[in-house]
Amino acid sequence: MTLTISSATLVPIVSLAAGIAILLVPRLLNYIVAGYLIITGVLGLMG
Repeated sequence: MTLTISSATLVPIVSLAAGIAILLVPRLLNYIVAGYLIITGVLGLMG
């Protein structure tokens, strides 16, 4: 059984995790936004 994760399913999962982390630790906002932008940029270039 192979589990494939496409960018269409990965982006909402990353967004949800980032939102929860921001609610729990607001100081992480800058790092989470930067990481999110880097991840979506890389996925956009790959796909």
